[in-house]
Amino acid sequence: MQASRSDSAFLPSFCEIRLVFVWVITAELLAIVLTLAAQPQDFWSSLSLRSLYVQWVALGLAGVLCLSGRRINRLGHTWAGVTVWLLALLITALVFVASRYLLHVNPLFDWQVLLHHLGICAIVSAVALRYLYEMHREQERLAAGLQARAQALQARIRPHFLFNSMNTIASLTRTDARVAEQVVEDLSDLFRASLADNERLSSLDKELELARGYLRIEAQRLGERLQVNWDLQDLPSHAPMPALLLQPLLENAVYHGIEPAVSGGLIEISGRYRRGLVNIGISNPLPDKQSNRKGNHMAQQNVLERLRAAFPDQGDLRIGEVEGRYQVRLVFPYEDGAS
Repeated sequence: MQASRSDSAFLPSFCEIRLVFVWVITAELLAIVLTLAAQPQDFWSSLSLRSLYVQWVALGLAGVLCLSGRRINRLGHTWAGVTVWLLALLITALVFVASRYLLHVNPLFDWQVLLHHLGICAIVSAVALRYLYEMHREQERLAAGLQARAQALQARIRPHFLFNSMNTIASLTRTDARVAEQVVEDLSDLFRASLADNERLSSLDKELELARGYLRIEAQRLGERLQVNWDLQDLPSHAPMPALLLQPLLENAVYHGIEPAVSGGLIEISGRYRRGLVNIGISNPLPDKQSNRKGNHMAQQNVLERLRAAFPDQGDLRIGEVEGRYQVRLVFPYEDGAS
């Protein structure tokens, strides 16, 4: 999971191009509203001057917040808001004086006009700060809800898998104690991962090892009915990713594709790293049409939500049928510093 923003993180990053674009558009709308309210005789001339004035204030404040936003955020919600509000008033006053100086307007300090501009700035900036604060709180609420759901579903291991694993261990202790010990270790690793801190990212190599451990457990139970083919090429082993993403998908493949088939089947796991994206596919035989195992897609939805929470722009789970087989494909970004 991406590092969660601290409780004091109130302001967004004003260094982001998209935010600056929205900021400029909003400032221009404000200039239009103020010009309409003034009802000037020459609307376009008045709008151009007022737009230039408002944009100077808006971009000046955005520049200051881009450079010092992180330090201001450390002050906490209240003091960060007060600081930004005062900065907006200060920049408005500086732009007011600079504009009158450049346009040779006398007197340079017209306190009545300045107070009028500061009053408008105070109201608009207070409304903007309140909006940013409420947006921040809404993002926190959504993140908290998603985290609670992810933690609940991450800790979810199908009871039938646990019972089958315990029966397998009990049987192996009488026939092959060494293999029984390996199954116990693999099962312990799975439970340790399910109980781990959900906010801390795992890595691709750890998730692949958990996946291999899970398949080793199932192989002891299903025997030759379970066949596995690994096709992993040039994967960045240390690529960060949320924990327990692969195991639920493999569990679905076993539960729906292998167990219902009398002769079992083949699970194929493929992996590629291309153009900054890790791409891992898991395919299994299509379930028999007469099978009474109807999935509710909860595990897949959980994986998709956690992927998008960790990688909002590029995390994805693609589901479909490929060459007569059921396939899920997990995609997430990783910037390899060596590339």
